[in-house]
Amino acid sequence: MAKSRTQFICQNCGTVHTRWAGKCDACGEWNTLVEEGSNSGIGAGPGSLRSSRKGRIVALTTLSGEIEEAPRISTGIGELDRATGGGFVRGSAILIGGDPGIGKSTLLTQAAAELARKGYRIVYVSGEEAVAQIRLRAQRLHAADTSVELAAETNVEDILATISEGKRPDLVILDSIQTLWTDLADSAPGTVTQVRASAQAMIRYAKSTGCAIVLVGHVTKDGQIAGPRVVEHMVDGVLYFEGEGGHHYRILRTVKNRFGPTDEIGVFEMSDKGLREVSNPSELFLGERSAKSPGAAVFAGIEGTRPVLVEIQALVAPSPLGTPRRAVVGWDNSRLSMILAVLEAHCGVRFATHDVYLNVAGGYRISEPAADLAVAAALVSSLTGLALPADCVYFGEISLSGAIRPVAHAQQRLKEAEKLGFAQAVMPRTSEDVGKGSGARSAQLSELADLVVRIAGRRKPQSDEE
Repeated sequence: MAKSRTQFICQNCGTVHTRWAGKCDACGEWNTLVEEGSNSGIGAGPGSLRSSRKGRIVALTTLSGEIEEAPRISTGIGELDRATGGGFVRGSAILIGGDPGIGKSTLLTQAAAELARKGYRIVYVSGEEAVAQIRLRAQRLHAADTSVELAAETNVEDILATISEGKRPDLVILDSIQTLWTDLADSAPGTVTQVRASAQAMIRYAKSTGCAIVLVGHVTKDGQIAGPRVVEHMVDGVLYFEGEGGHHYRILRTVKNRFGPTDEIGVFEMSDKGLREVSNPSELFLGERSAKSPGAAVFAGIEGTRPVLVEIQALVAPSPLGTPRRAVVGWDNSRLSMILAVLEAHCGVRFATHDVYLNVAGGYRISEPAADLAVAAALVSSLTGLALPADCVYFGEISLSGAIRPVAHAQQRLKEAEKLGFAQAVMPRTSEDVGKGSGARSAQLSELADLVVRIAGRRKPQSDEE
């Protein structure tokens, strides 16, 4: 009998080590190596079976050929369909992650109820809640009258045997992947081996039967989906459900989609009756806006294919400290430092003795560099005490030389601004035909100093402290 070999697998990144060590060489985490047998589970592989079977010849084909559109199951929830690219694709696997209590189960329960009303067979399997808890949520969401089939189970083999009986399901929801376990692995549920093996078994069932699978994933304190990153490579789509506890809105963000665009978002509003779609998120993020306060600039951004207008607020106040404060909420802290340095070096605007606070209204988070111009306008407005025009939007990327660089989708940004009643736009100088199809008056700037002159020239400040 062959001697059983042991190996040590990192529970954080899944790297296999031949011997135990206190620190994983791949990800750098401490005390994450767990001993597992290599003659069973995922670490085994066909080689341990001593099989003499030869490989079969696989038919090769060319890139040219007939192409069929991916068959989709539309949920009827517009924001969810937008994020997934038009609905769930048959035979696909989607991974949805989010913070605890953010509304993942609520969203999936509403989607399951809508699909069940259309005649689809929907199976909801929970590994965290009892059936009575799911029914209680369904009553609150007015979804208890639908034909969604429920189960509370964590064993993968039992789940596959259950859903394989009778008519093939159109959609199976598994909440969550970290609670599932399979007989093929010896480790505890939630470990790298169990998560990978369970996800692989469910994805294999989806590909072979044409049933769409939705996996719910826990997230770590850093906001990443817990478990091995290989699961995100195995699935066809990865969605993150985001939101702040103090705000009532939720954002479903697409970071991977093999059947649609990435970086797409769906916006929802949380209420006591569940999640409500927000068809125009710009109105949500611009609500309760004060038009006469200095330090507020409206940024025209793009999320995927959707233009979004959001207010950027800045407060520049004299600092009693030797090292002034720099606080940022909803934007990159390093990028704020860069904008402040460019304003001081190329525009003569001094912030060395001032505290700087920057906030994106509504708890929204901006990642694109096109917000540089709006941030600079808000900073200069707060420092000079001059309010910006209430009907003006800003977008553009600022380089270290002080130049304002063009950004993509300028025409879509202007159309969204015009739809919400904004008549002016400050943007980079570009060679595209921008503004001809819209009624917005655009001021195209090439240098950041032009923006400072434009703001400071509206009214002469009472005192010149700089």
